[in-house]
Amino acid sequence: MDTSAMVSFRFSLLGPLRAWRQGVELTLGPPQQRAVLALLLLRRGRAVGVGELVDGIWGADPPTAAVSVLRTYVSRLRRLLEPERPADGSPRLVVSLGDGYALRTDAVVSDLDRFEDLVARAGAQHTEGDDPAAVELLREALDLWQGTPLAGVPGPRAEAERRHLEERRLAALESRLRIELDLGQHARVLPELTALYEAHPLREALCELLVLALYRGGRRAEALAVYDRTRRTLVDELGIEPGPSLLAVRAGLLANSGSGPPEATDVDDRFDVVDEGDGGGLADGTGEGQGGPGLPVSAVRPSQLPTDLATFTGRRAQLDGAAALLPDRGHPQTSVIGLISGMAGAGKTTLAVHWAHRIAHRFPDGSLYVNLRGYDPSGSRMSPGDAIETFLVALGVAQQAVPEELEARAALYRGVLADRRVLIVLDNAGDSEQVTPLLPAAPGCLVIVTSRSRLSGLVARHGAHPLALNPLSAEESLELLARRLGDARVDAEPEAARAIVALCAGLPLALSIVAARAALNPGFRLAGIAEELRQDHGSLDAFAGGDAGTDARAVFSWSYHALSPEAAGLFRRLALHPGPDITVAAAAALAGVDRRRVRTPLTELTGASLLIERAPGRYVFHDLLRAYAAELSEAEDGEEVCGAALLRMHDHFLFTAHDASTVLDPFRESIPLPANTTDATPLRFNDRAEATAWLRTERYVLREIVAHAATHGFDTHAWRTAAALDVYFNRLGYWHDLLEINGAALRSARTLGSVTGEAYSLCGLGVAHSQLNHAAQAQRYLEDALELFRSADHASGQARVHRGLAYLCNRTDRRPAALDHYARAIELYRSEDDRSGEAGVLNQVAWTYILLGEHEKALERCEEAVLFYQELGDPYGEASTQDTLGYALHHLAHHAEAIGHFERSARLFHGIGDRYLESDVLRHLGDAHLATGDRDAARAARRAALALLEELGHAEADEVRRELRELGEPAEPAPGEPAV
Repeated sequence: MDTSAMVSFRFSLLGPLRAWRQGVELTLGPPQQRAVLALLLLRRGRAVGVGELVDGIWGADPPTAAVSVLRTYVSRLRRLLEPERPADGSPRLVVSLGDGYALRTDAVVSDLDRFEDLVARAGAQHTEGDDPAAVELLREALDLWQGTPLAGVPGPRAEAERRHLEERRLAALESRLRIELDLGQHARVLPELTALYEAHPLREALCELLVLALYRGGRRAEALAVYDRTRRTLVDELGIEPGPSLLAVRAGLLANSGSGPPEATDVDDRFDVVDEGDGGGLADGTGEGQGGPGLPVSAVRPSQLPTDLATFTGRRAQLDGAAALLPDRGHPQTSVIGLISGMAGAGKTTLAVHWAHRIAHRFPDGSLYVNLRGYDPSGSRMSPGDAIETFLVALGVAQQAVPEELEARAALYRGVLADRRVLIVLDNAGDSEQVTPLLPAAPGCLVIVTSRSRLSGLVARHGAHPLALNPLSAEESLELLARRLGDARVDAEPEAARAIVALCAGLPLALSIVAARAALNPGFRLAGIAEELRQDHGSLDAFAGGDAGTDARAVFSWSYHALSPEAAGLFRRLALHPGPDITVAAAAALAGVDRRRVRTPLTELTGASLLIERAPGRYVFHDLLRAYAAELSEAEDGEEVCGAALLRMHDHFLFTAHDASTVLDPFRESIPLPANTTDATPLRFNDRAEATAWLRTERYVLREIVAHAATHGFDTHAWRTAAALDVYFNRLGYWHDLLEINGAALRSARTLGSVTGEAYSLCGLGVAHSQLNHAAQAQRYLEDALELFRSADHASGQARVHRGLAYLCNRTDRRPAALDHYARAIELYRSEDDRSGEAGVLNQVAWTYILLGEHEKALERCEEAVLFYQELGDPYGEASTQDTLGYALHHLAHHAEAIGHFERSARLFHGIGDRYLESDVLRHLGDAHLATGDRDAARAARRAALALLEELGHAEADEVRRELRELGEPAEPAPGEPAV
């Protein structure tokens, strides 16, 4: 369409909402009409639904004719903005899209657009090193603000957007002040910083800037006083300690070197904590330094809500009651909890998700969702600690920074949510104890809990607002059926439709299954469907929450008997899977067919609403349907058929996990596997990225698989699968998972009487306890493992344990003892002619010498290890050792040589695809360049490291940002600047 003839408009949002057409200011009408315009402008050309507009303008108390009034406002805006319409009378600016409206942005400009453009250009100038130009652009951007954004615009959505825009203004202001500080203008910015800090005492970034300005102005005591005041305020009001960036500034103050905070702490100190290069003495020789705990400086806005049901209907009374709970009235002091309770299949999750989608825009800091699986028939209930961990990672906390204990996790979770407005959906809670640790302390959050139980403890102790969900009324049930099948089909057979509704007894799950079958068979008469339901009427009281009036089995069996034999068999087999969700590959293993053939019955099951495709290729049961499928499996298949399916499943996971472990570390000692006696085909991985992706997505399933194997007689699979997962779980810092799976593996190995299995499991437990700083437990498990490997005359197993003991010694400052264990490990590897194992130990010995300050000895061991790795063709081992070699040379002040080895290491890690260790080496490279005085090269290396850490979402990204700021250089690579 030719837009050249369209009217040009200019809008102002960074103050009172105003509009101009061809330079003439327009009168925008009543407040609600301005709110409609504001919401359309903020959506930037995307459609805004009618329901969202009503909710955003009037909130929980819309007028009776809200939709009609809204359409009147839209009509007036069209006349105002386009007094002269095209010949066909259709609007070109405010257009109808689906069930809503959109504002075409072709000929629209706003001060918000201008602000964003200036901030982006300032970032580019800062990246290119032109900080004065960046400051001027940021000043110009901030000058666009004319008071409170969207002033005069009513409604909860406008209030949320105001807060969001104010946050963006403060972020731009902080960026300008930080750059001016880097330019040495601390005296100039100090008054402005002081005023801002007084206005925002809980804002750590402003405190950090003020502390730096005072310190660089020679006012160190005042700087420390400001830090102490901020810490007290954070602890007293929010119950949290300062974040890592502010703590680093304080450390610089206490160091008191020069006119500003010192450079990064000496690398010896950093590596003395955890990192020891190629495994740092870890038992499998593949551990990576995880860095210290910390939180990202930049907040992440998660959006985890499941998809809303497009055909949702009914539940008007419950939605009206829920609307009154929204925490946007006044200034709430605590989070609000809405508790939706009701029998299984009553539609609790559907209602919670629908309601959450309707109000999500009121929570500018995002939405969180978790299925707690409180009533899962398989028993795979999610622990509060695991739920908090998933939330923390979604909120931007690095995996390695998540504490071990539940109380510490809960405290960190509450701290991360402080000053944020987040919508949290806790689905399928089993009891109050499962929910309580997941409740935020921050005011303005809303928690929606669903449960079959009434959770009276949550109501009594935490003020939850109960919303009881009864079966649908006859009218609501008919409406649901009509939404799924169409009014014409229901109206054509009203008696049959009412009979179906009565037989489903108002259970939404049952109605949905019946509707799905009828929709897939448009030729079926509703009278015939009703008759089939009458004939199959049985009893499913045990699954109906004690309500004998609801007979779900009739619906399930009617739909089940309509399945093809392949789909029916798969439906029964899937109930055997213990994990929270099921992949295509796992389904194929259970069914005993290849992955191509299993897709057809999977599609049939999802089409019949008997299975849900939660994500592409990942399927979940409603727990009522899982229970029904398990009942069918027990009745129709028998122990022999079920046992064969489970064996295929466990073979699939064991052999796939083994292949993933081999791809991640091809030179690691391989544990012999039993013969694959089934037709289950394991997955194969072409590279480390594929193997890591599978392990990451299957992490929680794999935990359940090991536990299931240990409790259902698949003991060989249990300990061998746990051993195969050791590399990945250790490397990524999943040490609590290692404790769980090795605990189960140990029980299975002892049941079998397998000395080797018991020794591997004990070793895994020892390594996990070492990483978690449980020194006494680690020592005990590792010594027990060593004794068992000795009794079995298992040399490589003994060497593995000696490496674990050496690592533990280094973590507990017993360097000579660590060297003794490494020496014994080398002897054992030599007895087995295991050159890869010997090379790994030599590299770890070198790290130990570095920790002792004996860098010449470290060089000798590194050179031996590099030769071994090059002969073996092991790029991973060589990469780790080249890094160690460069590190030792750097500390001997041979910086030019060190740079060459760091560059070689970085190239090798890049080729392997290990982004974390590549970033670690790049930081070492930056240190070496800095030691030679080449600040540009140091900046480039650290930028490249930062890019990798940001991609990983790793906590160490903040440290690199700080290092770049201390260099006085931008923290992002300049356009076109190559990575090192």
